[in-house]
Amino acid sequence: MTTALITGGAGFIGHHFVEHVLRNTDWELVLLDRLDFSGNQNRLVEIADFDKHKRRMRWVFHDLKAPLNPQIVAQIGKVDYVFHLAASTHVDRSITHPMEFVLDNVVGTANVLDYCRAVEPQRIVYFSTDEVFGPAADPDHIPPFRSHSPTNRVAYREWDRYRSANPYAATKAGAEELCLAYENTYKLPILITHCMNVIGERQSPEKYVPNTIAKVRDGRLVTVHADKTRTKAGSRFYIHARNVADAVLTVVQKGTPGDKFNIVGEAECDNLRLAQMIAEVVGRPLQYEMVDFHSSRPGHDLRYALDGSKLAAMGWKPPVSFEQSLDRVVRWTLAHPRWLLS
Repeated sequence: MTTALITGGAGFIGHHFVEHVLRNTDWELVLLDRLDFSGNQNRLVEIADFDKHKRRMRWVFHDLKAPLNPQIVAQIGKVDYVFHLAASTHVDRSITHPMEFVLDNVVGTANVLDYCRAVEPQRIVYFSTDEVFGPAADPDHIPPFRSHSPTNRVAYREWDRYRSANPYAATKAGAEELCLAYENTYKLPILITHCMNVIGERQSPEKYVPNTIAKVRDGRLVTVHADKTRTKAGSRFYIHARNVADAVLTVVQKGTPGDKFNIVGEAECDNLRLAQMIAEVVGRPLQYEMVDFHSSRPGHDLRYALDGSKLAAMGWKPPVSFEQSLDRVVRWTLAHPRWLLS
């Protein structure tokens, strides 16, 4: 029986990945989490067919700032795959508490890699982020590096240079470099994914989509990340966590260790249009203000973009469109208001 270790299994992306694996494989899962700000076991209890699949899941409680000692390793048991999702992820908190992100994302990843050296899994997947590349400029503001998209808007490929613009991005880039070093030095079978902004059910209410749902529902003002003129909203390629999970399984099945893969939503959407789409589903008017976050808090980049052609050439495309995904998320969230801040 194939067994997979998933770090951060109670996190937002982690629990969606767990659900997808349970539905689409017969793997046994070991979920490692410290269950703090990001980890919440209630997410997993609510996934579809939880009772049917719960015997295939085992929990190990551990904080990855500490090495995996022999007792923890014994509790995990033999594993074939390791999916390292555990991380601190919020840019605002990384600006306020950068050392926490260094310990969680860099030191934590080093401890996972040292564990993998000892147990020798068949595949190791490290979840990185589009933010390691820094902002992706529009044609009128392209800095001296190459644009890869047909429209001449910057869209980074997997092996482009890093230009991290905030502590969160820098710690993810540092962990990514550790993965490449361990792959080269110790021949660990590591695959790296860069993911863009992820949406989905049970997301932390501090994130833009659930935060906007709550504000529109309650008739409160929505702040929209914009440029210095406060006329142009920032943009992202949003993608549902289940689409991410589907892409990761494709990477495991078809990817070559030592390589990187961008997981990209099918359409770019600016944050004002996203808020308007949410308001349309909620059925209430949107009250908003364009805010120049970047000038007041450097690190809030206006635009991120990745080139998804490598995965597309491997035959992968998002199973569910962005519009369908967003509609489902908004309706589900309104029906489960306990996942929103009051």
